[in-house]
Amino acid sequence: MNISDPGQLDRIKAEIADSFDEELELQMDEDRLDDLAIEGMQSTPDEILDRKIYFRELFRLQHELVRLQDWVQHQKLKVVVIFEGRDSAGKGGAIKRVTQRLNPRVCRVVALPAPSERERHQWYFQRYVQHLPTAGEIVLFDRSWYNRAGVERVMGFCTPDELEDFFQSVPQFENMLVRSGIILIKYWFSITDEEQEFRFNMRIQDPLKQWKLSPMDLESRVHWESYTKAKEEMLSRTHKPETPWWVVDAVDKRRARLNCIAHLLQQIPYGDVPKPSIQLPERARNSDYNRAPVPAEMYVPDLYR
Repeated sequence: MNISDPGQLDRIKAEIADSFDEELELQMDEDRLDDLAIEGMQSTPDEILDRKIYFRELFRLQHELVRLQDWVQHQKLKVVVIFEGRDSAGKGGAIKRVTQRLNPRVCRVVALPAPSERERHQWYFQRYVQHLPTAGEIVLFDRSWYNRAGVERVMGFCTPDELEDFFQSVPQFENMLVRSGIILIKYWFSITDEEQEFRFNMRIQDPLKQWKLSPMDLESRVHWESYTKAKEEMLSRTHKPETPWWVVDAVDKRRARLNCIAHLLQQIPYGDVPKPSIQLPERARNSDYNRAPVPAEMYVPDLYR
């Protein structure tokens, strides 16, 4: 590749810029949501993390996440990261930024639906166990077995005896994971009552976001205090020295993402992985090969010339 060629250099710059577009698109989407009701925002523009600082730090941290991913794969580590929090707390947005530059074969997200009839009669942790990582994998749980301590408890989907059994069992279960070599990291994304109300109202007003509001989400607003009590007991009874909880102040989404990723990187010591130099091989060319033309009717219409 001749990078001294101005035309080639322009193509390289365009390719690099394009690699950043996904994050820019995500942020533009969030800015559009904010613009729907800017008067209702809790933070003033001066209090919101500067966009240039945010992007600069995000790309730097994502570069470190790639190094961490390579280290996990090279050292055959097994990593589980749990993301919990109220509806609209920003778990999904943080997970997107963690996985954005990573190899989906190494780092994958688990977001399980409500349990089936069969799963409801299994050992409670059984359906989660099958998604645990093997050597060289990172698994991010977008909600986890802690559903029992939150939504199942508040909405009456489990009995008091089942809840107590969960609290008795989860420390033992998580200790088994740690003893097996799994690195377990647990995050709780914390927002205020007012912030959740604001974010829900934004979703109601935004036709592109309304799909995010389920009947269960709306019901959770009614039971804010019940969820608070459930969260407090959950953190109190499952915050152990071997498997601690880490609380992310998530009222400011940008700060929450950066703080969470920076903290995650600190939990696993990692270094550079030796890599062999890569040379692009010459393409084999055969004199008897002629590329067949593609019929014009097979092309997708070019609407954006």
